Amino acid sequence: MTVLKRRAGAEFVGTAFLVMAVVGSGVMASRLSPNDVGLQLLQNSLATGAALVALIVALQPVSASFNPVVTLLERALGMIGTRAALALIAAQFLGGLAGTVLANLMFDLDAVTLSSHERTGTGLWLGEVIATAGLLLVVFGTVRSGRADRVAFAVGGYITAAYWFTSSTSFANPAVTVARTITDTFAGIAPASAPGFILAQLLGGAAGFVLVRLLYPTLAPAPAPATATSAEAANRKVLS
Repeated sequence: MTVLKRRAGAEFVGTAFLVMAVVGSGVMASRLSPNDVGLQLLQNSLATGAALVALIVALQPVSASFNPVVTLLERALGMIGTRAALALIAAQFLGGLAGTVLANLMFDLDAVTLSSHERTGTGLWLGEVIATAGLLLVVFGTVRSGRADRVAFAVGGYITAAYWFTSSTSFANPAVTVARTITDTFAGIAPASAPGFILAQLLGGAAGFVLVRLLYPTLAPAPAPATATSAEAANRKVLS
């Protein structure tokens, strides 16, 4: 299997599990706490953030963007080529749709049901612009400052928080947005509302690109591996 196929496979699987976490936890939350929307959102956000951390840690050695806007920014920064970007984005959209279907089936719902949950309005669109720009700043700020090993925790924490501080509950992902149109559950979004969200996410992506280039114009050098001598010296310092 070629490297690109492996990467596309990781993006498909990772996005599918991410959407299963979003949709599945939304269904579970609405069933366990049917009369408390705030508690439903808390359960949904914690499950999504935790799943993101686990998925990025597991799949980062192969590919772990799970988001077309992140992949587009990788292309804009010259981190990947056009062919790879197109393949990864296609895998993300297909994985997201598969994740929704599987989440619906797990909870004995129809495999595909168009959502009736309308999400529209200037405030929600602004929320998506901010949520997406912030996500890109967190992802690329962490990576470009030489701390790629911490990106999973940074992203998981940010998305958990952004559920609460953005009016849109931080979709921040075109693939996830499209996937959520085919579930008429807590996490769903009406198909007619999706284009507005996706446009806002792309605008947020453009804003995020500007912020990343402004604040992190160059990649920080990767930290040098510790030698035996330096490691022993560090141990002695800790023990003394």
